[in-house]
Amino acid sequence: MKIVSEKSVLRGEVLIPTSKSHTVRAVTLSTLAHGKSTIRHPLVSSDCLAAVGAGRLFGAKVSLGDVWEVEGVNGAPCIPENVVDVKNSGTTLYFFMGTAALAKGATVLTGDDQIIKRPAQPLITALSDLGAEVFSTRNNGLPPVVVKGPAKGGKARVGGLVSQYISSLLIHCPLMEKDSKLEVFDLHEKPYVQMTLSWLDRYGIRYKASDDFAQITIYGGQSYQGLDVTVPGDFSSGTFFLVAGSIGEADITLLGLDMNDAQGDKQVVTYLQEMGARISQEKGRIRVRGGALKGREFDLGDTPDALPAMAVAGCFAQGKTILRNVANARLKETDRIAVMAKELGTLGAKVEELPDGLVIHESKLRGRPVCGHRDHRVVMALAVAGTAIPGHLEVDSAEAVQVTFPNFLELMKGLGAKIREQE
Repeated sequence: MKIVSEKSVLRGEVLIPTSKSHTVRAVTLSTLAHGKSTIRHPLVSSDCLAAVGAGRLFGAKVSLGDVWEVEGVNGAPCIPENVVDVKNSGTTLYFFMGTAALAKGATVLTGDDQIIKRPAQPLITALSDLGAEVFSTRNNGLPPVVVKGPAKGGKARVGGLVSQYISSLLIHCPLMEKDSKLEVFDLHEKPYVQMTLSWLDRYGIRYKASDDFAQITIYGGQSYQGLDVTVPGDFSSGTFFLVAGSIGEADITLLGLDMNDAQGDKQVVTYLQEMGARISQEKGRIRVRGGALKGREFDLGDTPDALPAMAVAGCFAQGKTILRNVANARLKETDRIAVMAKELGTLGAKVEELPDGLVIHESKLRGRPVCGHRDHRVVMALAVAGTAIPGHLEVDSAEAVQVTFPNFLELMKGLGAKIREQE
């Protein structure tokens, strides 16, 4: 399937979907908890349903509906009766590797053809240091991985280029027998670690962390009790509307986003304001109107998921926009640095690749067929670009948006976007 988008005038209000990152954390923690948990306003997407599937294989009883109810395993996951297939969800892979390390037996975890290219060695090493037996079946640090528990706790040194490694350890170390001391280096995506710690706070978990998260002690022998939780709106999804409202003829208002939440991608509001977009906030409402954008330099170390959309914004900004310190964007569903440079170039953009980012020059784009590389954020970023340029932009692999944002097209159409799906 393809998404076709054309130059549009955007007007109105849009309720942003709830957060994938929070939903997957809620599912993972509810799986591990004692008793029943209730998850309100979960994001229903393929990534989140992959987490539900994994939780069930480890013994959780999950009821899906308007709210999700989870009967947890009280810190004692069973050995899955089958391979844990995380589909396209990297977060599910890394989080449930931690769950597998608590089980008294061996678990195999794998995923689709993109997942088996995602690096897992730092987490393999850390879980091994904590007492589990963990290895890559191909001996290359990539999935499929085999995890045999139970891990007992102890000391581990782990690189934080992918923040889910750290979050997985934070979630599971409290359930291990002994205290765990983590030495974290090269931490990126720090807000996602803060998000995980905010979940641990909600459950009353005891830990000590240095301000820079380089040293974290998690006390063992703890437990999670079932909670009633509500998932907040997703700034990562909101990013596409923030950019759409900033680059074209638009006056739109985003609803459902909480600027006090730990999500790192809320910084996109500030990025675009610094570029000259007219963005105002009032009581859960974020109004965005197009403005004369000017190029700026941004450190995306905390916000790598924003790279595709911010690269699009850079094409409409006077002068030069530099997106840097985001080498981990090369480790997502695709190498997003290379992919965005290539596809924006196809549209007429002047883009230079850096080892850790992009340099984007103001460019006159024109709609043409481009490749979405089966990466949901690339597909949506390119579709948004099409609403602000002449011609017809066609981006393939439209089905990829199901990963995090199944109703993306519907919400864009609700604002007046000339956008459609076609064979």
